[in-house]
Amino acid sequence: MPHPLTLIVVLPLVGFVLNGLLGNRLGKPFVTAVGCGLPILSFLLAIKCFVDLSTGGVPLMETAYTWARIGGSTFEIAFYFDRLSAVMTLIVTGVGSVIHVYSTGYMHEDKSFARFFAYLNLFLFFMLSLVLGRSLLVLFVGWEGVGLASYLLIGFWFEDPVNARAGKKAFVTNRIGDAGFLLGMFLLYWAFGTLDMDKINAAFTGGPAPAISASLAGILLFIGASGKSAQIPLHVWLPDAMAGPTPVSALIHAATMVTAGVYLVARMSGLYLHAPEASAVVTVIGAATAFFAATIAVTQTDIKKVLAYSTVSQLGFMFVALGVGAYGVGIFHVYTHAFFKACLFLGAGSVIHALAGEQDIRKMGGLAKRIPITFWTFAIATAAIAGIPPLAGFFSKDEILWYAFASSAGGSPLLWAVMAATALMTAFYMFRLLWLVFLTPSRMEPEVEHHVHESPLSMTGVLMILAVLSAVGGFFALPHFLEGLLPLPKLPETVHHFEKPLLILSVVIAATGLAGAWYVFGAGLERSSGLARRFASMHRTLSNKYYVDEAYELFIGRPLVWISDWVFLRLGDRVLLDGSLNGMARLAQRAAGVLGRVQTGSLHRYVFFVLLGSLAALAWSFRHG
Repeated sequence: MPHPLTLIVVLPLVGFVLNGLLGNRLGKPFVTAVGCGLPILSFLLAIKCFVDLSTGGVPLMETAYTWARIGGSTFEIAFYFDRLSAVMTLIVTGVGSVIHVYSTGYMHEDKSFARFFAYLNLFLFFMLSLVLGRSLLVLFVGWEGVGLASYLLIGFWFEDPVNARAGKKAFVTNRIGDAGFLLGMFLLYWAFGTLDMDKINAAFTGGPAPAISASLAGILLFIGASGKSAQIPLHVWLPDAMAGPTPVSALIHAATMVTAGVYLVARMSGLYLHAPEASAVVTVIGAATAFFAATIAVTQTDIKKVLAYSTVSQLGFMFVALGVGAYGVGIFHVYTHAFFKACLFLGAGSVIHALAGEQDIRKMGGLAKRIPITFWTFAIATAAIAGIPPLAGFFSKDEILWYAFASSAGGSPLLWAVMAATALMTAFYMFRLLWLVFLTPSRMEPEVEHHVHESPLSMTGVLMILAVLSAVGGFFALPHFLEGLLPLPKLPETVHHFEKPLLILSVVIAATGLAGAWYVFGAGLERSSGLARRFASMHRTLSNKYYVDEAYELFIGRPLVWISDWVFLRLGDRVLLDGSLNGMARLAQRAAGVLGRVQTGSLHRYVFFVLLGSLAALAWSFRHG
């Protein structure tokens, strides 16, 4: 009996077609049934495949069709379900399904309800193609597809120019990374004659040494991963992407698309195990991004921007794990992060829904008693991301810190110190967010406060599910589940006695962040305002995100605009194209003017010219005859 891998992928595409063509005619009940029902069915089929994988013990493979045959090469649309793709598929379909359900309440009053669910289903189709594709080619189709779908979803409210610009920014930034991905694919195909990832990994881990530099290929692929997973210097698109509807932020920028780069590096672990230089680049970029984004999150005042920079920082944690060879640990953090970050984003959406669109945390406060379900679920997810035991984030983050210290493949006390400082800031800015939104005295406008209300069950029910998963998800020992596929790095004998002290220290770090947030923000904004005035220059720099966007505009955007204006428009278009065409037109006009003088209307003159031409022709023929 064939495994329904193709069906898992195609069902959301069917939802996209049905809602896109019929949704407006058949109404919201039809859109809800199709938009939510088909992703849920994909999730149930994914569970069936997971059971088959667990009982059979071998990866499931299915070829949908043969795409092309070129020379001796065959390119197939084939899907591959091993333990890694099983975890990712369950995350994408499971978390994706509950976010679809949440969206039925959040987007209920939107005039483009059907279009929204069509786009969500389209995104899910491409994301499943990405994580289930056997070859880099199929993965790349899904990779580009999620970029298209994210552009449509980020700019969903395109009537607002800010949203439209955010969508374009995400699309263009990701294309820069994709250029590196393509070059890496071309290099691997030239070397091995195949794009099947299992075969490429096998070529690196066994047999003769490949004829290409593993580090070069690894760095090129990581450029693509950096764009999709918002790592320095291609991180700038993700915070602006918060312009889209909040369920989009939860689905794309917490649980699925932004982890695609992490999945790519983990999937190509056979290559990276033999590419120490590329792995070192992954580690350094990941650590720098994690620390850099955490410092920015400390000063942000938009509830979704805080979570956006938190996502960038947590992605940095994942790449550090991958860089030091702890691939299973990196995927473990993908798994736990999907639960608590989706819960946080959807909780933020519930707050925004309750406050009629308000997103400034300085204008909130006192919401714990007004929207209690949102508060308690948000608090659990906050504690999870901060690393408070025994919640999910504690287990995955502690594992990352341990391998950052102990791994023989790049771990060091310095790397641990950087990541520990980042973990401290994570706890601080997340509990800052919790206090300012829910626990401090109300700073809401009277007309806003009067209408505060808890969200409907379609939203709060999803929050409760994700909060439970944020609490207990860490007890599933995912790195050991993946160990046969993604081996953990070797540890020097001299470091084992540090494990328990570092475990205790990680708990102390989380508690310190909590205590620091309570001390600064526990009573409101007064103490933090004083600190902001005292360290005005630093606060201004962090609030303006280190002026990275301004620097890009100054050193990249404006020069490109100038080149486009002067070289392509003025010189190329106006001088070369318009000039040559206008010159030819003037030449034809002058030639016509000269010839026009001959056309006098005199019959005698015309006969004279005919005789003159005839005599000239005879003279030429006698001379050359």
